Amino acid sequence: MIFVIGQTRPFIMPVYPQYLSKEQEDELRNIANAIVAPGKGILAADESTGSIGKRLASINVENTEENRRRYRELLFSTDKVVSENISGVIMFHETFYQKNKDGVPFVKVLQDKNIIPGIKVDKGVVPLAGTDNECTTQGLDGLAERCAQYKKDGAQFAKWRCVLKIQQYTPSYQAMVENANVLARYASICQQNGLVPIVEPEVLPDGEHDLPTAQKATEIVLAFTYKALADHNIFLEGTLLKPNMVTAGMSCPTKYTPADNAQATVQTLQRTVPPAVPGVTFLSGGQSEEDASINLNAINTYPGKKPWALTFSFGRALQASVLKAWGGKDENLPAAQKQLVLRAQANGQAALGKYAGGADSAAAGQSLFVAQHAY
Repeated sequence: MIFVIGQTRPFIMPVYPQYLSKEQEDELRNIANAIVAPGKGILAADESTGSIGKRLASINVENTEENRRRYRELLFSTDKVVSENISGVIMFHETFYQKNKDGVPFVKVLQDKNIIPGIKVDKGVVPLAGTDNECTTQGLDGLAERCAQYKKDGAQFAKWRCVLKIQQYTPSYQAMVENANVLARYASICQQNGLVPIVEPEVLPDGEHDLPTAQKATEIVLAFTYKALADHNIFLEGTLLKPNMVTAGMSCPTKYTPADNAQATVQTLQRTVPPAVPGVTFLSGGQSEEDASINLNAINTYPGKKPWALTFSFGRALQASVLKAWGGKDENLPAAQKQLVLRAQANGQAALGKYAGGADSAAAGQSLFVAQHAY
């Protein structure tokens, strides 16, 4: 019982309920820590049908279900050595239920390599009315039932992406509150169903803004996000964060070094992300494969307190060289898979702060930026 000066009646501290059992918390904590084990990160292969179609079009391959299956089989059947650096794979709904040419479900193919299957559960970005071209993400309706089914079918973690934009008057308060609450509701539903939620509030790199502007915007977005997660009683030890690295806008005339980017990124995390969070799995945000690896390495070598694992959850920055080497031809499978192993190893080293640069992959220096990027 606590007595407050000036009050004659005692203030009774409320007893909060336990929203997850100890067994549920332990399971979520163990999954999250396995995903961000030292030197490991995530392959994001969760492109929607439309998005993967654009990737296939770049190598003159038709966007059919069979070609999408063939490409994902290329990724998932890569030699088991890839599991030394890839701990988990995020899949799109279609991919999650596909099989390899021998009839083995992709989920089992990954499990046999000790790679954790994950699933993208949002239904895409939509306009947020009353804002300056800002957006939110849909898909909460029916999410609990979908999460329960995905868990039953082998998924251990999920991903939900929200998008914030740096413009003259944005990100707005309305957009930050809305997207933070959507992410928190998603995270709560995932945890109740045994899935580790990857929380992804991406601040897009579109624009001419400088590095300090990007840092300030990312700090505020993350502050809103963790306030909402606290409000929704999220078990932080059973979550992962997937933010953008802090970099200047793609059209910014000022050029910054990897050390500059690392300082801005680490300071942002220090000011906003609780130490209870096991890991930060950065998205590549349109950087080239090599730039993404070099910036990740610089983040890990930057001095200062970093109580989280700092690793990767790359899509384009793990796949550009793979696509280029494959070209849609079966005879190119070994060469394409070699590219995946090469980039995975580079990023695994970067996650440990041991990447010296120079991984000679097929599209290492190619810009992967797509304006207003949507999955």
